Amino acid sequence: MVEFFTTNPFGILILTVVKALLILGPLLVAVAMMTLAERKIMAAIQLRRGPNVVGPFGLLQPFADAIKMLMKETIIPTGANRTLFLMAPMLTFALAMIAWAVIPVNDGWAIADINVGILYLFAVSSLGVYGIIIAGWASNSKYPFLGALRSAAQMVSYEVSMGFVIVTVLLCVGSMNLNAIVKAQETIWFVIPLFPMAVIFFISTLAETNRSPFDLPEGESEIVAGFFVEYSSMSFALFFLGEYANMFLMAAMTTILFLGGWLAPFGIEPFTWIPGPIWFILKICAVMFVFVWVRATFPRYRYDQLMRLGWKVFLPFSLFYLVLVAGVLLAFGWLPTAA
Repeated sequence: MVEFFTTNPFGILILTVVKALLILGPLLVAVAMMTLAERKIMAAIQLRRGPNVVGPFGLLQPFADAIKMLMKETIIPTGANRTLFLMAPMLTFALAMIAWAVIPVNDGWAIADINVGILYLFAVSSLGVYGIIIAGWASNSKYPFLGALRSAAQMVSYEVSMGFVIVTVLLCVGSMNLNAIVKAQETIWFVIPLFPMAVIFFISTLAETNRSPFDLPEGESEIVAGFFVEYSSMSFALFFLGEYANMFLMAAMTTILFLGGWLAPFGIEPFTWIPGPIWFILKICAVMFVFVWVRATFPRYRYDQLMRLGWKVFLPFSLFYLVLVAGVLLAFGWLPTAA
């Protein structure tokens, strides 16, 4: 039986599908519950109750929202490009899902444990801008198009500094394999020696996922709701799911690159008894909590401030820190060989 799933092409396909369902099923449930958690956390910060009617403590609210979305009519604007208009949210959602193929939740627990995992992630996250641009253009409306242009410029700007941060981590590891990156942090998590880069990476993930205080594509005071203003029902829901799945993906990347992935904190003995996947989930939840905390705390940036931060602060600083780390590794002979 084991040989069938490891050598037979049909068996390998079945095993891959099962592994994908084991990752994507809980992910979709987590995305649904995150909408409730976000509203509850923001309610607590703002001294109010949040959803508390649908089910005990409002636990069924995400499912009520999903049923409402399913029952609504999909409205397509008269002048819209029908095919592209419907394809854009599907593309955004699909890209958010396929990126999870290389995320290891434990040692070797990935759908595809490839040696260029980090390159794959960077490529998939870069493609996300196409769904937004297509949505803005296909709507044949001024506000969505302006929101799409804003979002595209914002995502491209912050991907540059994110790239330098990732290269810095790769220098310390000597491998693009995500499993190897986590294992390199058995002694010390990279968040300690690379703390400035961890901060830049996290802030860049906020901009990459269009989250507050960088939610300029959705600036309701200027452009209503941005690139998805013409969307309704399940097409809107796919954008919504894609945004939250991307948040989880960025939280997972932050966990893998800087917080030791599935590893217990610094190998402390009592904590090592807790299974790796539990640690991985707890760290992702902690990062997601900070996402919501930032949203409830900081006001929205002006667009010129957003661009200045990306190009005039993060880009030169991340480049400087990359050169500094490379110099230190070379000077002390710590530069690892490429794996």
